[in-house]
This record gives sequence, structure tokens and C-alpha cells, in this order.
Amino acid sequence: MQKSNRLTIYIIVSMIAGVILGYMVHTQSSASFIESFSKNIKLLTTIFLRLVQMIIAPLVFSTLVVGIAKLGDLQSVGRVGGKALLWFVSASLASLLLGMLLVNLLQPGAGMDLANADVSGAKDLVGKTQEFSLIKFVEHVFPKSVFEAMANNEILQLVIFSIFFGIATAALGDKGKIVVKGLDAVAHVILKMVGYVMNFAPLGVFGAIAAVIATKGLEVFLFYGKYLLYFISGIALLWIVLIAVGFIVLGKRMPKLLKAIFPPLIIAFSTTSSEAVFPKLTEELEKFGCKDKIVAFILPLGYSFNLDGSMMYMTFASIAIAQAYNIHLDIGTQFTMLIVLMLTSKGIAGVPRASLVVVTATCAMFHIPPEGIALILPIDHFCDMFRTATNVLGNALATTVISKWENSLENPNPIN
Repeated sequence: MQKSNRLTIYIIVSMIAGVILGYMVHTQSSASFIESFSKNIKLLTTIFLRLVQMIIAPLVFSTLVVGIAKLGDLQSVGRVGGKALLWFVSASLASLLLGMLLVNLLQPGAGMDLANADVSGAKDLVGKTQEFSLIKFVEHVFPKSVFEAMANNEILQLVIFSIFFGIATAALGDKGKIVVKGLDAVAHVILKMVGYVMNFAPLGVFGAIAAVIATKGLEVFLFYGKYLLYFISGIALLWIVLIAVGFIVLGKRMPKLLKAIFPPLIIAFSTTSSEAVFPKLTEELEKFGCKDKIVAFILPLGYSFNLDGSMMYMTFASIAIAQAYNIHLDIGTQFTMLIVLMLTSKGIAGVPRASLVVVTATCAMFHIPPEGIALILPIDHFCDMFRTATNVLGNALATTVISKWENSLENPNPIN
């Protein structure tokens, strides 16, 4: 059995074990024990995520600089970046529109009960809405220190620095080759570390699932079953759209891509962290045949600008909250909201629970009670599992499609 297949099996078993243990604790323990258990068992997830986070910054920097240097010149960088921007904008608009269409058709906000709201959690999110201003956006995109960006795992800031560094390295010609060679070696060392770190993935998954089930219990699905079902239906439609586009561009290789990224998808789904699979996704896409220079350039950009699952959720959740308060939003207002979400959601990948913070800020902007976020908080973790996996699929597809457009998609198994 291949190592990647074993890892997938271990992760699925860990998810099932986490659900069983979490449910036992939830039904047979006191509230104080449940709180203590959840806090302690989640340390397993914290260990895994911190191990992943420690290699993200050096991986992004080394691979992106090498990738840009191999692209050769500013014109090539601009061409690839332009294709990426076209994909990101198109995918974001499609996701937002799909969310808006479904929330109007299905009306998930109608009948929501305020008695199930998570009021304390909502207060924390409402307090974070001040983070979204033009000044904060610029500060989040452009680094004042590359070391600060690395320390905080600010991927977009690292991308900006790495682009300048990579272009400057390429411009040096022969003098820059020694830098490229050295960073290429660093990148391979980091990718080797990825294999070691991924061995901790089942423990991280077990801790995450056990903690949330112990706290929320399975009863949360009874109260929010309709909302979750409608959202999953939307995610399923978005997957159909993305996979259909993938078949159009990649043809028969699309099923192989899905098979290749299945382990990262499972990890992202169970930990609700896109960061957790960034190194593994890089490795799998290169194995699939994407050129390292394209993967290094497109994937970090996608983590800030191509969050398809989160984009769909933002319109879905914002309008659902308005429905819960019986606030009518005409089509013009909804399209305005869509544009606002399109702009404010860019470059906020480093903000914890970014989707909810953006939704809260958008509600306040359109005179929808921002504390209404409390209505959807109890079920948000489970929605986050689906939107995170969708973000990973969207970024894998974007990287592969742009590799194809650049004639840089190799077949690692030409005999097959």
C-alpha cells in the first residue's frame, strides 16, 4: 500500500475515532470536564498546525524565488500573473453569485431561532470588524519587514517580497544562479520535511474533531440541519462547476488530479485549516506534473485571492442573517454587497475566522445587525470544514489549469 494511501486511511480512522470519543464525552460528562477536555485534546491539533506553520514561510520564499527566477523576466511573471488574476476573479465571482442565488432560492435564514445563538462568540467577531479598512488592507498586503512577515506567516506579504527578490535575482544573470541553486536545495529540504510533519496529521485531525463534538454535540445538527444541508448543497454545486471546468481544460487527467489531492483535501476538511495542507499540496501538484515555477508562483497567490468556498459562504451567510431578521434586500443591494465582499475578502487569509469577520463587517455596512453572526456560529465549524476543502480544490485546480495554459503541465507517467 502506498504511503499516501495509508495516511488517508489513518486520517479517516482518526476522524471516526474523534467523533466517537467526542460524543461520549459530550453525553456522559459535566460541563467543566467537557471544557477542560476540549481545551486539552485540541493541543494535538495545535502541535500539528504549528509544525506545519514552521515550514510555510521558508517553503513559500524558497520555491517562489526559484520559480520566478526560472520564469526568467518581468514579462513572463506578468503573463502568468495575468492568467492567474483572470482565473481568480472569474472563480470568485462565480462562487459569490452561486451563494447569492442559492440563499435567495432556499431561504435558510427563515425560521432561525435566536435561542440557539452563540452571543459571546459574536461579540468577539464584532470587535474585529475594525480590521477591515483601506489602511489595514494595505498593511496586510505590503510588508515592512520580511522577518516580521515570516514570523507571522503572512503569506501575501511573503509573496510580495519574494516577487521582488526573485525578479532581482533573475536580473543578475550568472551572479544570481548561485542564489537560485542554493534556494532550490532549501526548497527540496523543506519538501522532505513535509513528509515527516504529515505523520502527525492523524493526531491533529483526531484532536480537532473530538474537541468540537465534545463541545457542540451531535444535537447541533438538529437545530441547524436545514442551514447546513442547504450550504452543503451549494458547495456540491460549486464542486460540480469547478470539476466541470477542470474536465474542459485538463480532460482525462482531471480524475488523476482529484486522486492526487485527496489526502490534502481530507486534512483540510478535518482540521479546517488551508495552511495545514499548503506544503503537502505543493508536493502533490509537483508530483502530478505541474512545473515547480508555476506551483511556487500561483499557489501562494491563491491562498490570499482564490478562496472559492469562503467566497460562496460569505454571500450565503450575510443574506441568511438578513432573512433571519426579516430584512428585505433588493437585487441591486445584493449585487452591491457581492462587490463589497469581492474586494474586502482579498488578502485576509491570515486573519483568524476570516470569513466570519468579513460577514460581520458586511452586515454592519448594509444595516443588518452584526450580532446576527451569533445565529450561525454554533454550526460554523462544520460549514468551515466544507469551505476549507473547497478552497484547497480551487487552488489546486487554478495551479494545474494555469500550468496547462503555460504548456508547463508534464505527464509524470507518460506510459499510462
